[in-house]
Amino acid sequence: MPGMPEDLPQSAMPLLEIDVLRTFVSIAESGSFTRAAGQIFRTTSAVSMQIKRLETMLGCTLFIREARRIALTDEGEKLLGYARRLLKLNEETVNAFILPRLNGRVRFGTPADIGTHILPGLLSLFARTHPGIEVNVSVGRSVDMIQRIDAGELDVALISVGNLGQDDSRGEAIHSEPLVWAGRAGGVAVERNPLPLALSSPECAWRRQAMDALDRAGRPYRIAYSSEQCAGQEAAMIADLAVAPYPLSLIRPPLRRLEEGDSLPTLGEYQIKLLCAAGRSEAVDVLSRHVIAAFAAYHK
Repeated sequence: MPGMPEDLPQSAMPLLEIDVLRTFVSIAESGSFTRAAGQIFRTTSAVSMQIKRLETMLGCTLFIREARRIALTDEGEKLLGYARRLLKLNEETVNAFILPRLNGRVRFGTPADIGTHILPGLLSLFARTHPGIEVNVSVGRSVDMIQRIDAGELDVALISVGNLGQDDSRGEAIHSEPLVWAGRAGGVAVERNPLPLALSSPECAWRRQAMDALDRAGRPYRIAYSSEQCAGQEAAMIADLAVAPYPLSLIRPPLRRLEEGDSLPTLGEYQIKLLCAAGRSEAVDVLSRHVIAAFAAYHK
């Protein structure tokens, strides 16, 4: 190993971090730093820093970075086998000591627009590390999630703040990010007058923030496309039919963030809360902690 004497005492050998190895394997298997970041609920920059630190520790280059692809070097291929075995051993160790005590079912609710790039990886990882806990996921509006918590139909739910007719005093705030204007990269929808908007339902916080901000700025607009789901708004933006208010983390090519100014006023922050039912079980507590940690890690 370059730069590391062969007779280095075992106690002085560097220790590989399981979290970094998981990142390395995710990149190797997905072929993309960006896709891997979404799978392990971290930002692309944080993932790049982890790999740089790992390469520095091992004294070698692990990936060949080309314009449209990521490939493993010979050293990367060698590390991949070790990393997979270490991750498997870590999982077996956790199973032997912790997981047998954790069993039960958690009814988890979330709006479709929340944690799009975080929850899939989180739930997949949770299923592997806590196989004794069954998670049933329901998707709906934030207002509906609150009602289902109160009716005893859900144990824990994510809700977005600011929706019409919603009690925002409840729940624990776990995530906040800028709500920005998004549109097709190189598109012309933003130049049209009145400004064509792709919006969600009338009670949606994003919709009200956007319309209120445009009214205050005196920018004429029209609702060109209306959809209950983010996918509908995204389709309208990709087709360059409209622009939309969007959380910054959800913007991916071919969409881009549009510059704010006199014609596109600042929209403020988008906040997510975690709401749990009374008398929650240990299984609910465990999943809740994992959700909170996932959103916290996404900022790093």
